[in-house]
Amino acid sequence: MKTMIVRAPAGLDRLRMEDRPDPGAPGPGEIRVALHGSSLNYHDLGVVTGRMGAPDPEQGRVPLADGAGVVDSVGDGVTEFLPGDRVVSCFFPQWQDGTAQVGDFAGTPGDGIDGFAQEVAVRAATAFTHAPEHLDAVEAATITTAGLTAWRALVGDGGLKAGDTVLLLGTGGVSIWALQIAKAMGATVAITSSSGEKLERARDLGVDFTLNYRETPEWGRAIADWTGGLGVDHVVEVGGPGTLAQSIGAVRVGGHISLIGVLTGASGEVPTAALMAKQARLQGLIVGSRRMQQDFVRAIEANDIHPVIDRRFPLDRLADAFAYEQSAGHFGKIGVEW
Repeated sequence: MKTMIVRAPAGLDRLRMEDRPDPGAPGPGEIRVALHGSSLNYHDLGVVTGRMGAPDPEQGRVPLADGAGVVDSVGDGVTEFLPGDRVVSCFFPQWQDGTAQVGDFAGTPGDGIDGFAQEVAVRAATAFTHAPEHLDAVEAATITTAGLTAWRALVGDGGLKAGDTVLLLGTGGVSIWALQIAKAMGATVAITSSSGEKLERARDLGVDFTLNYRETPEWGRAIADWTGGLGVDHVVEVGGPGTLAQSIGAVRVGGHISLIGVLTGASGEVPTAALMAKQARLQGLIVGSRRMQQDFVRAIEANDIHPVIDRRFPLDRLADAFAYEQSAGHFGKIGVEW
């Protein structure tokens, strides 16, 4: 089967399409999936450029945490899936339910284990969930990482309810998924970007307030002013140390900040006095469990949500897709299909 591999030392120029043996029939408790789509995440870019993880020096690494396709066959004991079912992968296949149990990427496809940049995968049935019936493979694949992260931030951890106010940073995959979730649940949404064009696109998706952070460096105060001085109920914080102080300024007393991203760095100062004064809950998170994903799939189907796909690339142009991600010109998700 055709498989995309990144070889050590990692780099976009080290991505190669290779032939690997077909994985064969599924064993007990496993399913065989014909894969047709994936989407790119910041984590995937880190793996293929060598900033995160390390490819096996002998075998390399099959990248991409997200995978969606159709069940070819099922092994003994599998009752949840049937041949022909449309499925989507789980970021943490070892985290089935309950509170957070995983703090590393040793079991994450495309990092600690081979990912889904290949034609066929045989995995445990519990490494997948059903995909929303109305989504194609690329759309469904966006659920695994970006979509589930946004869902957990707002709903699983944040307890989002109708009438809440939400602040989103930027217009990448997590933020646009969070926008769609928040609007479907009746929330009021503000979003930041340095691009007027992207802010206009966000307004077309129902955003209530937009802010160009280059034009307004003290955007935390501006967001608080937009709420009449109260601050927002939820912040989906994808920037990290470079934006956290502004996010604390934007959140209401007793509000919730989901710390997801490290786009501005992996460490930095936390304005502890300001955080204490806000009595806000600052919670780090990495994606979510299989049970959360099943809940999310039901919500997507109930609200007929289609994720925003900026561009689609064929699998043999995966390096080009990652180069486009590096350019930061995308709005929503970048898809890969085959």
